[in-house]
Amino acid sequence: MTHIVGCIDGSRATAAVCDYAAWAGLRMDAPLMLFHVLDHSRYPVEPDLVGSIGLGSREHLMEELAELDEKRSKLALEQGHHLLQAAEDRVRERGIENVRQRQRHGDLTESLLAIEQDTQLLVMGLHGESSSDRDVHMGSQLETVIRSLHRAIMLVPDDYQAPRSAMLAFDGSPTAFKGVELLANSPVFKDFPLHLVMIGADTADRWEPLKQAEKMLAASGCDTHLAIRAGDVEKALHGYQEENDIDLLVMGAYGHSRIRQFLVGSTTTNMLKTATKPLVILR
Repeated sequence: MTHIVGCIDGSRATAAVCDYAAWAGLRMDAPLMLFHVLDHSRYPVEPDLVGSIGLGSREHLMEELAELDEKRSKLALEQGHHLLQAAEDRVRERGIENVRQRQRHGDLTESLLAIEQDTQLLVMGLHGESSSDRDVHMGSQLETVIRSLHRAIMLVPDDYQAPRSAMLAFDGSPTAFKGVELLANSPVFKDFPLHLVMIGADTADRWEPLKQAEKMLAASGCDTHLAIRAGDVEKALHGYQEENDIDLLVMGAYGHSRIRQFLVGSTTTNMLKTATKPLVILR
């Protein structure tokens, strides 16, 4: 059985990750997995100090350093267990009954790839552990995860607000229609106003695929709105979202279109840094 996976790390976004994961779990009627990774670069399982410069034959010093690293690793493991338990308590309060905890030691992306087959939707925070009110940092491994995983990813801000509407960045490609089909079959959007937004010139040939997508969504009972906007992808999408007070921005990896180039290009960093509402990436 596939899970909604809430990836938590102790950052300010952890509570929101739990809340959005619980929201998605209830909407999709899916079990929830709370996932925490102990980065091996920060918490090595087996400290290796053999090549340390300047230690020479001071074996007792090497042993003490090894003991300190081992103790640090054990404390991090214990802290992770407490973090997972607090997260489980939180999602249960929100009505989730089927929940499990999982903690791994290693690289974040590799750890997520290891559970990819068990993942239906991955929920992660937009901002990293080093973020503060004055200095917001995008999660350092976020783009690597986005490029590597082939599952839908929901990236969330630090504060939770139950979504009530969504918009799909659409380009009319075959892959884009697969995204429309996915949304049409998802219980998440059954009673949502759903906006399909295409970036480019307002021409008749652009309206045709939009109308086709609208029919697909209408058959599933979605309240669909269509729009074409010219200009820069990031600014146009953000602008439309703000004007229409839309809670979720949904994007897909669409061939070689402008949206595809945006998703995997340098502009992605700015989009993720400036996002104040959840962003869902379909893969």
